[in-house]
Amino acid sequence: MCFDCDGTLTRIEGIDELARRSGQNDLIAPLTAAAMEGALSLEEVYAKRLAIVRPDRDALAWLGRRYVEEMVPGAVETIATLKRLGKSVYVVSGGLLQPVVTLGQALGIPSSNVCAVGIHLDSHGNYAGFDTGSPLVRTDGKAEICREIAARDGALAMVGDGVTDLNARAGGAYIVGFGGVSHRHAMAEGADHFIADVALTSTLEALMTDEELHDE
Repeated sequence: MCFDCDGTLTRIEGIDELARRSGQNDLIAPLTAAAMEGALSLEEVYAKRLAIVRPDRDALAWLGRRYVEEMVPGAVETIATLKRLGKSVYVVSGGLLQPVVTLGQALGIPSSNVCAVGIHLDSHGNYAGFDTGSPLVRTDGKAEICREIAARDGALAMVGDGVTDLNARAGGAYIVGFGGVSHRHAMAEGADHFIADVALTSTLEALMTDEELHDE
């Protein structure tokens, strides 16, 4: 079971939060919205946004705390239920690795199961770039990650809210659209199963078998 982070496990968009913190929101928010809707490719906006925000060690730690504070309703229960059923749970996100790991830990997901984009810091903790080789800085990156996970764990589902999550279908993922934070037309129309409820627990109906649902 693979989950997006921003807009899926947490109510906020991390890069937008960092932009607000640094007073750059007017520059960043339109780029994020365009990428999530598919009007711009992720490749067009990823480096541009980070070059503006330049998150340092303190900013990354702050964002991790914000992620946890803004977890969507039912996130803890959803992950706990899936783990209790013996399912492997991953976070697959184009977000920044350090804060996404913090959220994963709060949900009981080990860092080894968190796939996100590493940020490089210098010896003083200042921003020094990002992992440009990560598949997750590309529009089709989640498909590549899902393909690798499927090779290890078998059939998988991808739960998310944006176009990059929808693209994970090319990696063999069953797509569960989550519209509890942002209702995106492309996801509502293109997902194999779409959930509009604000609680993440509503996705369990698409992630569990009838027998598992009955037993729960």
